[in-house]
Amino acid sequence: MGATIIDGKAVAANLRATLAEDVSKFVAATNVQPHLAALLIGEDPASAVYVRNKQRACDTAGIRSTLHRLPAEITEVGLLALITQLNGDPTVHGILVQLPLPAHIQEQLVLDAVTPLKDVDCFHPENVGLMVQGRPRFLPCTPHGVQQLLLTSGTRVAGAHAVVLGRSEIVGKPMAMMLVQRGEAANATVTICHSRTEGLAEITRQADIIVAAIGKPRFVTADMVKPGAVIIDVGINRVDDKLVGDVDFEPVAEVASAITPVPGGVGPMTIAMLLQNTLTAAKLSVGITS
Repeated sequence: MGATIIDGKAVAANLRATLAEDVSKFVAATNVQPHLAALLIGEDPASAVYVRNKQRACDTAGIRSTLHRLPAEITEVGLLALITQLNGDPTVHGILVQLPLPAHIQEQLVLDAVTPLKDVDCFHPENVGLMVQGRPRFLPCTPHGVQQLLLTSGTRVAGAHAVVLGRSEIVGKPMAMMLVQRGEAANATVTICHSRTEGLAEITRQADIIVAAIGKPRFVTADMVKPGAVIIDVGINRVDDKLVGDVDFEPVAEVASAITPVPGGVGPMTIAMLLQNTLTAAKLSVGITS
């Protein structure tokens, strides 16, 4: 294996340790404990694991977390009523709606119902717009985690050609926008590829950085990668009872200069950035804007 492994688990642990200190100082100064409310609808096992991991991380960082477990049969009206209640609760600073939602509930309607000041996932149109304009209130958790990995790994991003595979609202689109912004781990030349992209391998072979977020196991193969490229694998897929990414890890690692593993790469960073956003939301609630 020629590539350096970008250890997201270790980077996230360092960030969470720093965050815990920041939370402690904030609580001492304001007597306000940051509080994240998570909504888990239905019995999806993967969602339950994700929420449990987020709760554990909150506990470690000194952030209060409350889990609202709701049946899959809950009505859209009932779910929106709970969100309205949490929006108005001054002790709640962040609201997380765990996706996916049951088919009878309109996802966008629910996400838009979360007040922008408590939208710690950065899904609300107001927060997305602020991010696009380069003056974010919050940053989307997974793309922000990717940027932190690029930064801590010493990857040259400014002037580099970054190819983002995937155009989802959660990862692909915000990732591309954040990489093209001015700032740290940014100023890249960005290409977005998706299911209708023609000549995909020709494009990826030009990339200095590839961010794979398409949800297809081992989709990115070694022949699609330029020697020395940096590979960030956002995908998480279960194949034969094993978690794998969107990148064919071992062969690609022979070509790339650096690569994130699955698991242990981007996933822990997403949670660390969620905690950071929750602290930011708590600060905003008491008028701290820096």
